[in-house]
Amino acid sequence: MALSEEEQKLLAQLEASLAAEDPKLAQTLGSRNTPRQIHGRRATLAGLVFLLGLVLLVAGMQTVWVLSVLGFVLMFTATIVALGSWRKVTDAQTATRPQAKPSSEPFMGRMEDRWRRRQEGDL
Repeated sequence: MALSEEEQKLLAQLEASLAAEDPKLAQTLGSRNTPRQIHGRRATLAGLVFLLGLVLLVAGMQTVWVLSVLGFVLMFTATIVALGSWRKVTDAQTATRPQAKPSSEPFMGRMEDRWRRRQEGDL
């Protein structure tokens, strides 16, 4: 639903007053980066750190064992960060997705109905 001209003017005034009072907050709120973009970048960075850890792990096996331990720690940390970012992206997607209305019929009843329709050739 589009805003009326009066509502657009009021919104512009509110944005201008916010920018005048607290420019840092206005910049943060006006950021165009979506959570998906932010966490996507974080997951990409975690992937690169994981690869660096893998290189250190292999190189440390051939030279100094401390590099292997450092590589393993980097790989483990990158995995935790990537999984956390992936979870936040999927949570944000499910929050914006419209929820299906729950059916009053129990699950098994719906499955039996689908089976019956399939046997009759309706599905």
